Amino acid sequence: MSDNPTTIQAGPAGAARVGWDDAAQLHKCEDGGGIFHRFKTIRNGSLAELVAFVMSLPEDQQDDYGILKEGDHRMKIGEIRNLWRRDDFPAEHKTAHRS
Repeated sequence: MSDNPTTIQAGPAGAARVGWDDAAQLHKCEDGGGIFHRFKTIRNGSLAELVAFVMSLPEDQQDDYGILKEGDHRMKIGEIRNLWRRDDFPAEHKTAHRS
């Protein structure tokens, strides 16, 4: 997936409330088959927590992870990076996981 703006809740980046506290799962991709090919749940948390966690990883490892947000919204690294860059990303999570 490219680094296109997020379309959470069918709106362009910045136009919709993201739901930073929504429940989410972090998944590790296996065997290079894509985000949900033989995926394994690594941890549960809020969307903001999991985005911050992925962004705290070395850049060459970030592609190995995806996030499944409640409502069955699947995110790969491009969307995760765009969420991290948003002005409304919760500051407490950015300072806890500097990358």
